[in-house]
Amino acid sequence: MGDHSEAFVAFDTSKLRNAVAIADGGRDGEVRYLGEIDNTPAATAKLIRKLADKYQGLTFCYEAGPTGYGLQRQITGLGHSCQVVAPSLIPKKPGDRVKTNRRDAVGLVKLLRAGELTAVWVPDERHEAMRDLCRARGAAVKDQRVKRQQLTAFLLRHGRHFVDGKNNWTKKHERWLLSQKFEHAEHRIVFEEMMLAMRQAQERIERLEQTIRDAVPGWSLAELVTALMAMRGLDLISTTTLLTEIGDLSRFRTPRELMGYLGLVPSEHSTGASVKRGPITKAGNNRARRTLVECSWCYQHPPRVGKDKQVKVEAAPRAAREIAWKAQHRLHGRYRALTRRGKLRTVAITAVARELAGFIWAISRVVTDARVAAK
Repeated sequence: MGDHSEAFVAFDTSKLRNAVAIADGGRDGEVRYLGEIDNTPAATAKLIRKLADKYQGLTFCYEAGPTGYGLQRQITGLGHSCQVVAPSLIPKKPGDRVKTNRRDAVGLVKLLRAGELTAVWVPDERHEAMRDLCRARGAAVKDQRVKRQQLTAFLLRHGRHFVDGKNNWTKKHERWLLSQKFEHAEHRIVFEEMMLAMRQAQERIERLEQTIRDAVPGWSLAELVTALMAMRGLDLISTTTLLTEIGDLSRFRTPRELMGYLGLVPSEHSTGASVKRGPITKAGNNRARRTLVECSWCYQHPPRVGKDKQVKVEAAPRAAREIAWKAQHRLHGRYRALTRRGKLRTVAITAVARELAGFIWAISRVVTDARVAAK
């Protein structure tokens, strides 16, 4: 063990190689660039052993990105602290126009030592697996939407559009699609291939959704999923998607912190006596924000609990049911008040989504407190 007490180490990660920089502890500690190492567990472990022989304490960091959390889990497993840093919150000099791996690693380690970095929440491996499953389902839904648009465009080019109903992709619309005839064999083949692609996309969605339903009971957040399903607009799929993207809700001390994380708070550019607020920031997790906004459209209707929803409400804890019913009255009233003032429906729903995040936080706190009390 060397005489040095503390050091900070930063990785600029990539697919094959990681650039490494180190800073000694203290305000005037030396900052050095150590070079690049292979992005493999063996090379990382060798570097950490070498540094651990010289320093009593090591703190590591790297930017969140496509390389995932494997490096963080390896370093934590070796007994050292490692932060995965939010790239969008790294301070940058406006006039800096040079970017290299070396400069990135050196700049990152300086900010780590100064305590200027914001760490992201790192999920465990099971939570990450659930997140990947929900994202695969989201990708399948997007793929189905693209295929539907392609089929609609194909039919429109041939002067055919559905006029016998209000909405497409209903049973009536499906019967209309199956009744379409084309004179040329080439057009018939194209149409059948498009129909087959749509069916396969729908089957893929159904398989993934069933897998999610099967996986939730064994998940660590299964109890919270059940409680949140008492909320109007939240079913098992949307609730699971929200929780896999947001992660541990207990890390948000107040509802406002959760709203800010979801990017649902107004942007602001104020100086002196001038106060200017603009659209929502759209910061944070866009998948969670989009899911929350989609669920919020239910609150344009008066408060009620449908027959199918009643079963989910009864399965939730009493405190969660009370919060969910309070949310129905509050959010519907909020929507009505905003639309009466002339606000666009989309703007009103965004405001509802922001408050819905607060009710979700409240239910999470109730479930957490009940779990702690039961121990």
